[in-house]
Amino acid sequence: MAANDLKFGSSDAEMVALPTVFAPDLFKDKVVLVSGAGSGLGKAIAVLFARLGGTLVVCGRNPEKIEAAGAFFRTLGSDVMVHAMTIRDPDAVTEMMNAVDERYGRLDVLINNAGGQFPQAAIDYSIKGWNAVIDTNLNGTWHMMQAAARRWRDKEQQGTIVNIVADIWRGMPGIAHTCAARAGVIYLSKSVAIEWAPMDIRVNCVAPGCVESTGFNNYPEEGAATFNESNPLRRTGDEQDVAEACVYLAASSGKFVTGEVITVDGGQQLWGDPWPTGRPDYFKL
Repeated sequence: MAANDLKFGSSDAEMVALPTVFAPDLFKDKVVLVSGAGSGLGKAIAVLFARLGGTLVVCGRNPEKIEAAGAFFRTLGSDVMVHAMTIRDPDAVTEMMNAVDERYGRLDVLINNAGGQFPQAAIDYSIKGWNAVIDTNLNGTWHMMQAAARRWRDKEQQGTIVNIVADIWRGMPGIAHTCAARAGVIYLSKSVAIEWAPMDIRVNCVAPGCVESTGFNNYPEEGAATFNESNPLRRTGDEQDVAEACVYLAASSGKFVTGEVITVDGGQQLWGDPWPTGRPDYFKL
């Protein structure tokens, strides 16, 4: 398949029509916060939780994009609170959590999906570029985790965190900055899963491989062309693969799972690596 034939991301109508194994009222009376829900994986995850009866809180940096997504989620019958903000700012995170508390009085599930990176050879990273990725993907995720956990502790309420990371097990040439940040999130999650277990807070991660998300649409064609070669199934996954993994961990199906990483990658960690920047000639067979 040629790179320009690759299709990344589902339309709104396609996301709503995707089959799911989960019951339609699974998250009735539950409040679910999904960060970065304006597009890509975050939007697909929010759609599934809405379809399963959840009350949604969605946030993102782009006000127009997140408001449009919120309007779409409401067409699925979900009560939706929209909050435009950046997870890099701990004060903005606190403000949002306070707003959730004021409106709903509770939060049951936190899906930390917001993040960002750009394909580039690591030797060419600027200090600003490196810091931006680390600040969003690692620090921002931590701000959200800590803010939620403190409220659960103070309310003596159980809670569940699912962090969207990445398939970092063989390294990630071409996006090393996000590999560093996501690896940090994984071992942060494993650490606090132990610390927070006495408070009945579960913390897990979902690590997507190459899935059909709109987040890949800005990658160069020569990079995108390597995605089908990255796993033994010789194809990309889809957004629903990731969304259902999140639901599994957040629902009672995951009640005895904490400190774990569910890798959704078609066996990529056993097989090979995608090259978002395009595979250098040195590594071509």
